[in-house]
Amino acid sequence: MRTPAGTECKYFYANYFRGRNHEECRLLENKQPPYNWEPKTCFQCPVPEILLANACPNMVLKGKIKRSLFGLKKYIEISAYCTKTNQVVLEPKIGCGECHNIDAIISDIEI
Repeated sequence: MRTPAGTECKYFYANYFRGRNHEECRLLENKQPPYNWEPKTCFQCPVPEILLANACPNMVLKGKIKRSLFGLKKYIEISAYCTKTNQVVLEPKIGCGECHNIDAIISDIEI
C-alpha cells in the first residue's frame, strides 16, 4: 500500500472506507508516546528501500522507533533475520548472502 511519503510498503495499512481515517504501520506497531508511529514517520523510514532492494521471502524485519540524544528527533532502527540460515542479517538491503548467491545465479545464466 502507498504510504503518506508516496512509496510502497507492505507494512503500512490504511482504511478510508466510508469516512474512516485509520492509518497504521504494522511493522512498528502503535506504542505509547514518545515512541509512537505517526504518518510523518514514513518520510524517514528505510523499510520501503529495503523491500525494493531485497525481496527475499526468508528475511524477517523488525523495527523500533528510537529517540536521539536529548529526545529531540525520532529515528527508526531496523533489524533483519534470515529464517533459512538462522542468522542475523547485517545489511538488510543486501541480505545474508546465502539465499541468493550471486555466483550461482551467474553460472545458471551462462549455461
